[in-house]
Amino acid sequence: MHGLTVGSGRIRMSRTLARGRIRRAIGFLAAATTLAATSASIGPALRATASEPPARPLTGWSSPWSASNWTSSTGTPVTDVAKIIGSATSGLDGSGVGIALIDTGVAPVPGLPASQIVNGPDLSFDSQAPHLRYLDEYGHGTHLAGIIVGNDPTTGLKGIAPKAKLTSIKVGAAGGVVDVMQVIAALNWVVQHRNDDPANPIKIICLAYGTDAITDWHYDPLFFAVENALKNGILPVVAAGNSGSTLGRLNSPASDYSALLSVGSTDTKGTLSTADDTLSTFQSIDPASKIDVAVPGEGILSLRVPGSGVDVAFPGARVGENLLRGSGSSQAAAVAAGAAALLFQKRPSSDPDYIRSWFRATVKPLTGTNAARVKGQLSVSSALATSSFTTTALASWSDGSGSVETARGSTHVVHNNATLSGTKDIFGTFNQSAWVSAVNAKTSWNGGVWMGKRLTGDGWTGSSWASKTWAGATWSNLDWAGQTWADDAWNGRYWAGRYWAAGDWSGRYWASSTWQTNNYSAKSWSTHGWD
Repeated sequence: MHGLTVGSGRIRMSRTLARGRIRRAIGFLAAATTLAATSASIGPALRATASEPPARPLTGWSSPWSASNWTSSTGTPVTDVAKIIGSATSGLDGSGVGIALIDTGVAPVPGLPASQIVNGPDLSFDSQAPHLRYLDEYGHGTHLAGIIVGNDPTTGLKGIAPKAKLTSIKVGAAGGVVDVMQVIAALNWVVQHRNDDPANPIKIICLAYGTDAITDWHYDPLFFAVENALKNGILPVVAAGNSGSTLGRLNSPASDYSALLSVGSTDTKGTLSTADDTLSTFQSIDPASKIDVAVPGEGILSLRVPGSGVDVAFPGARVGENLLRGSGSSQAAAVAAGAAALLFQKRPSSDPDYIRSWFRATVKPLTGTNAARVKGQLSVSSALATSSFTTTALASWSDGSGSVETARGSTHVVHNNATLSGTKDIFGTFNQSAWVSAVNAKTSWNGGVWMGKRLTGDGWTGSSWASKTWAGATWSNLDWAGQTWADDAWNGRYWAGRYWAAGDWSGRYWASSTWQTNNYSAKSWSTHGWD
């Protein structure tokens, strides 16, 4: 499946050429790391349940999250993934560790315990419909959340770190649509609110978003926002993308090789042994730099959001009533984020450079095609058995002064044929120099106001199904083209307890891309954005 689109008056992505890339070294003996967009896929499935309304298939499906591979010939339970990465017998469960998931929101489906979920601010376009706020209409964020903290005795699903506290920051709307500036605002929010829950401070960001931007790390604003998280004690765990060798690099921000833990996907060949594992054929690679770690990312069985965009578009991905099979570096990033929570639980005083170096120093070898493009397979058991290794740290940083437009790459949001481009955020003019100063001072957010513009409410006074919820707000500003935020389709959607009761996902906000869809097999397609 390629280039599906959603909606009538729309938000979409387009292709532009960015500046040449420059690499930097990290301190001591550190190897390059990468952040990138990831894509997800889910495999063959059973019928929808009789209690769900009939769903019409999407037409023209496309997404900035590159949720591309929602079908697979076999399924791998998360409990098997835990065995493969050596965490199943670790005695660790992520207790006391907070993980921020910047994605498409989460839905209250069976297997996602409310006690482990916090709804942070909803920065997506759909936040302007209060009945859609925080909820995952796309189906991507919930699938990743299930991999990290899911716990469903009925299906046997158990996340890699089921006792971690997951804070969902929704930036992707119904079709997954999002602008890079919303992702940047989310990264800024996480840094300023990382210690709001002293019992579960946020130590990890799981980011399965990216663009095809060719950018200079010295200046890139998205790199700057990611690096600011690292500076403040948070490990960015980023999917390395699903473009194979087509791009010749990882996606942005994964291409910020020094500032994060980049994660690739492996094919397990249906066994629990790592000896036969190979890098997934869809996995983005860079001929000059290596992905940090690889983990199982094909056919991962996780939580389904009935009636969501992905569920409607890929009915063959369903497995019973509650699960979907998904493949991509998105799923791999979620696995690695859960694994990082286990190491932070083991050594709670560790900084992110320590955890990242710990993983890098204890990888297991990978064989097969393109194995040389990844440092190795992540192994929690090997890490726990190792007490001595060299810690590497970032030696130089982005200054954030680079072009916002370049950071978008070919990916642009369009609303009623008005493209968001240039040095603008979703409300229009963006004062970039003031933003850089505010980020450095940790003042870009003041309550629910980001850089002087109201995006959300002012504190933890909202209500939802989760254990705690950040308040929402109505945007009084017009968009970048002077248009109102209303979308007629919002009124046609509602959450009916266990599924989305919506005829389709058409609406005024949508995403498409002029970037060439990559088709590596009959079961794989991808675009840039959410992976």
